[in-house]
Amino acid sequence: MFDKLIRELEALQRTKKFFIPIKADKDGYLDRKCPNKECNFQFKVHEEDWKNKVRDEEVFCPMCRCTADANSWMTSHQKKNAENQISKHIHGRIGRAMQEDAMNFNAKQQRNSFLQMSLSVSGTHPYHHILPIAAQKEMLLKITCCQCHARYAVIGSAFFCPACGYNSAEETFDNSLKKVETKLKNISVIRKAIQITSKDEAEIACSSLIETSLSDCVVAFQRFCEVVYSRVNPSEKIKFNAFQNLDAGGEYWKSLFGKGYADWLSPIEYSELNKLFQKRHLLAHREGMVDQKYLDKSGDSNYKLEQRIVVNEKDVIQLKDTIQKLAGAIRERIEV
Repeated sequence: MFDKLIRELEALQRTKKFFIPIKADKDGYLDRKCPNKECNFQFKVHEEDWKNKVRDEEVFCPMCRCTADANSWMTSHQKKNAENQISKHIHGRIGRAMQEDAMNFNAKQQRNSFLQMSLSVSGTHPYHHILPIAAQKEMLLKITCCQCHARYAVIGSAFFCPACGYNSAEETFDNSLKKVETKLKNISVIRKAIQITSKDEAEIACSSLIETSLSDCVVAFQRFCEVVYSRVNPSEKIKFNAFQNLDAGGEYWKSLFGKGYADWLSPIEYSELNKLFQKRHLLAHREGMVDQKYLDKSGDSNYKLEQRIVVNEKDVIQLKDTIQKLAGAIRERIEV
């Protein structure tokens, strides 16, 4: 009586996997998501590179460098869509088998028989053809790995190539400064939003953003110099935090290229950069309170002992522009 249903259930039991195509966006990128629950970073990888460059056994998260096999990177949207389609597909196949069994049973009944029996299947059971999962909106920041040339896209910033895990010091540096630019660009918006509830809190929040941006610039430059110098001259061990010190950092590059920071900047630029580096040091180690070491090293006559330094947006922009100039000079010499 239920021959078709039994055969369909046996066929489903033998089915190990359902293949559901995933569509790339209009630029050719596939949606991916980090499986690390602490991260859950969403990004995209070019469809061709996902097939040809990414290894099945190991994919890297561009944000946290978590690693997992290639089957672990489906987005929540893709998982939900896949589960929904598989459910509809199975229900459709079972429903259709039951309807065919009922039709076959009813067709075999003799019309002139004293006892009439019939089977019916309630509800609708349309057969569901599995369709490709649509891509999410395109991501504007597209990156090509300088190591393996895999193409991927993110929102905001990223640090590691999903195909080879390579960390580009240049890319990280550029992304860090973009974050600083974004924070400064939105200071007025943030101030207005918080002022609705508290003017005091608005000023505290904005001052903190500006001060942390100064620190972000120095840390980004330090990381850039450490990674690039070690790549170019791996045999020399760099002293701890040497590139947070302009004199010490400049000497490393001078020993390598014959020229350092003071050669790539004007005397005024170098003096102002030194002052900003010293301000960052005070913020990191003395809550911004002036000590004698700051006065001696910075030559800043605007402050006296135990005053607190003031950092404004202009300071951060000046620091960002100057370290970009230095990074450019270093890049030029590396690429020659």
